Amino acid sequence: MRCPIRVVNVRRILCLFPAYTPSFGTFSHAYPLMGGVKAFMPPQGLLLIAAYLPESWPVRFVDENIAPATAQDFAWADAVLVSGMHVQAPQMKDIRERAAAAGKVTVLGGPSASGAPDWYGDFDYLHVGEMGDATDELVRRLDESCARPPAQVRFETRERLPLADFPVPAYDRVPLRRYLIGSLQFSSGCPYRCEFCDIPALYGRQPRLKTPEQLCAELDTIIAQPVRPAVVYFVDDNFIGNRKATREMLPHVVAWQKRNGYPLQLACEATLNLAQQPEILALMREANFITVFVGIETPDADALKQMDKGHNAKLPILDSIATLNSYGLEVTSGIILGLDSDSAESELRLREFVDASNVPVLTINLLQALPRTPLWERLERADRLDHDPARESNVRFTRPYGEVLAAWRRLIAHAYTPERLFNRFVHQMDATYAHRIRTPVRTQLTLTNLRRALVLGANITVRVGFLSDYRRVFWRAVREAVKRRQIEAFFNMGFVAHHMIRFTAEALAGQQNASFYAVRTEAGGSAINDGRKRRSWRSLGLKRAA
Repeated sequence: MRCPIRVVNVRRILCLFPAYTPSFGTFSHAYPLMGGVKAFMPPQGLLLIAAYLPESWPVRFVDENIAPATAQDFAWADAVLVSGMHVQAPQMKDIRERAAAAGKVTVLGGPSASGAPDWYGDFDYLHVGEMGDATDELVRRLDESCARPPAQVRFETRERLPLADFPVPAYDRVPLRRYLIGSLQFSSGCPYRCEFCDIPALYGRQPRLKTPEQLCAELDTIIAQPVRPAVVYFVDDNFIGNRKATREMLPHVVAWQKRNGYPLQLACEATLNLAQQPEILALMREANFITVFVGIETPDADALKQMDKGHNAKLPILDSIATLNSYGLEVTSGIILGLDSDSAESELRLREFVDASNVPVLTINLLQALPRTPLWERLERADRLDHDPARESNVRFTRPYGEVLAAWRRLIAHAYTPERLFNRFVHQMDATYAHRIRTPVRTQLTLTNLRRALVLGANITVRVGFLSDYRRVFWRAVREAVKRRQIEAFFNMGFVAHHMIRFTAEALAGQQNASFYAVRTEAGGSAINDGRKRRSWRSLGLKRAA
């Protein structure tokens, strides 16, 4: 549905999504290999708002991960709508400054504004909470006037719009061909209350759901674009937050895939106890799910209990990973250093886990306290929050800060040594890839897909296979893939390794943050500075080096 408010004025709305700070998980170094890819994933929330706004209001959508908003974009707009996460706070404030300089009213919503509204006192309007009655109040106010108010006005959602009433996100507003993966949402909320997670406070512990019919309609919209990502990611906070609903939804996705010739591969994030759901896993395999992100955090069972994540330890973690692999699901794992339970031996245990798990991609972060989490509240009471922008974490660890940071550097160096990384990929060939369903080849043999495969293959061959200093271990892994007739592994290994190895080198040189959630403003810096560099290079007619 669209906004039910009857408007009398036409308002031009610029929906503007800020750039991300690079991280292990955004694969930014791999984009140049893809031939046209510029960003990780479409911003689901802002696309939803764009689709909900009154039909008579023209909407222009700009994702600054693809290209910065221009002076002409700001001049066109009557109001600028922004959304983002805490890690994008500097970029959001930069957008506000540019919009204000252009004399435009600014509106901020989304998870960061909802979790920490006091951070954003300079925005004209704040939308706190999910889409609902606050959104309608905002539309009324903008319809009445697009003049900047004398003081900030805050709209807080009291009654959320049911997910079953959500419109199809405005996928047609963005060039899906520019994204590495697509995005899709089935549910919102998570029943667990992990100490460091803000999802329950923001979205609730009782997952709310779309209908399977909605989901299939959104998939139809995605594949209607002639060029789109091959993989679509379910952005649900926990894919099995409501197991019964997931079991009932998946047969619809299976039927949709079969009906359309399996045009997409699917991915999601879930708790590790997904491994205890064989019926769901069998349906995910049949629906062509290939990857699941799991917040493993630590192999230490006592530490998991301390952070209220004991559900990760219900089965031995390595057994759970092996179970997921046996259904064709490659596991991507989140790991945290800096826990209160960490000791001098924690680094060694994590190294052993990296090697034993054979998880190819691990996003290894320092602990970061987010507002509206039990962790934030506990550390605030103990006076253990440190907001120095030069630090890699806002947590005062129980161990010396320098030791924790050094352990993080040693761990990522260990995990992303090329030999170890490619050995983990070779393990996946037998443990995971061999268990995936065979999808119709004819669906994939389009001119567009062939062109993209040729570009990616050529770039991997040149940049990884010939120019990299780890080319020998790469070609050894490729030989193993060829033996098993798993040619797709060549592409997957090539672009993932290219990013992970380069990002690790930059992180070890102090040029990247040690946490995806950190808003550090020195050294490799701030994405605001990075964005300004991009704009200045474009103004000179130059291209940034890959």
